[in-house]
Amino acid sequence: MRALLLTAGAGLCLSLASPAFAIETLTVKPTTITDEKAVFGTVESVHVAQARVRIGGTITSLKVREGDHVEAGQILGTVSDEKLVLQMKSLAAQISGLDAQLAQAKTDLDRAQNLFQHGTIPRARLDEAQTAYNVAVNAQRSRVAARAVVEQQLSEGNVKAPTSGRVLTIPVTTGMVVLPGEPLATIAVQNFVLRLRVPERHVGFIKKGDLIRYEASELGESKPEFGHISLVYPQIEDGRVIANATVEGIGTYFVGERIRVWVSAGTRQAFIIPESFITTKFGIDYVHLRLKNGAVVSVPVQRGRPAPRPDLPDGIEILSGLDTGDVLVKP
Repeated sequence: MRALLLTAGAGLCLSLASPAFAIETLTVKPTTITDEKAVFGTVESVHVAQARVRIGGTITSLKVREGDHVEAGQILGTVSDEKLVLQMKSLAAQISGLDAQLAQAKTDLDRAQNLFQHGTIPRARLDEAQTAYNVAVNAQRSRVAARAVVEQQLSEGNVKAPTSGRVLTIPVTTGMVVLPGEPLATIAVQNFVLRLRVPERHVGFIKKGDLIRYEASELGESKPEFGHISLVYPQIEDGRVIANATVEGIGTYFVGERIRVWVSAGTRQAFIIPESFITTKFGIDYVHLRLKNGAVVSVPVQRGRPAPRPDLPDGIEILSGLDTGDVLVKP
């Protein structure tokens, strides 16, 4: 089997009725092309992260919905626990009382130091005042630290996105009671791939780096799109070889969306020419062939399947009617 390597050039074709004009020509040469197998690829995320609650309580607000794009650190929802609010009030009252005790202990210590300097009280009375002051300071610091712990627990009620991506599911609603560690949202990280499941009989043909073509017209795009196999999993599941394909712009599609994909199923030789070099008259396809004497004639050809490539998006396979070395003229 043969394919066509296209070399575009400029030539001259003389007509008896008109002056010379520039034309585009192609030289037909065989080359290796890839047979393709149509499979379905699913848009999936390589990694899926869960935003989990860190404290138990009641969900008071949800700030995102399924399908929303979120950034790392963005607040997704809030969980509140009334017991923490009561603890904060209790600690605030205790700290207020300890502040008063600390102020009184400081006053007593200053008075004792003044009296000791004048020899009015013994050293033991000064040590007692100093000890009482130290106890008051440490008690006040302990309650302030306890309040900081409760404040941290309250701040952990804000559930943040662990990574940037798209929200897939939110299995909770406002008013639900949740426990620490329960997921509030599932986020698909924005590194989407096409996950392919290829019949195992093609395991010898598919490998990392292979070119794949997917059906962009199903998504409203007119031209074919291409990508590359980025990973072939070593395990076969249910008679299918699983592979990941990397393509550009797939992050705008729905997660789980199925797209028709063509993957490699072996190689062969064939003639491929741009569709613009083919004219159809009365249901028969023709190409313009330049003879050795410079004359241009129309030759019927048998059109095969479309064979687009990144360098030839409108490639068409020609099954018969051409030979190696033929020079085609663009109509």
